[in-house]
Amino acid sequence: MEENKTLKYRNKLPIQLRFNDVDIIGHVNNSVYFNFFDLGKTCYFDQVVGAHIDWANADIVIKAINADFKTPTFYRDRIAVETAVIRLGNKSLTMHQRIIDTENNSIKCECTTIMCGFDVATNRSKEITPFWKNAIREYEKNPEL
Repeated sequence: MEENKTLKYRNKLPIQLRFNDVDIIGHVNNSVYFNFFDLGKTCYFDQVVGAHIDWANADIVIKAINADFKTPTFYRDRIAVETAVIRLGNKSLTMHQRIIDTENNSIKCECTTIMCGFDVATNRSKEITPFWKNAIREYEKNPEL
């Protein structure tokens, strides 16, 4: 996964590390990062929609996720997750997220997630609704998405 230096992250969520995030080696366990990325997605969509999301009827789901671990995160590090949508298609969108050290902006981990439209009633993929597309384009200030 190559770093995108021109990408603007409009969404940034500080993360508070917990005792159980740290493994026996003394750094944040790699499986914990996915919790951080989920928190970032939740914060992102809350900002995009600007209101409470009914997750029971949310019509987008994760299809694929890939993380690239750059440097370890230790308990005393101050970190945040940054989130942006980098591609918006008919049935899917691609998010790019990264965990950064907020003191020096170094990248700890990057993640790419593909999400797709999903019909809860039929349990099948579907097109992403115009509501989501328009809200994401407006939030990202990118009508070209």
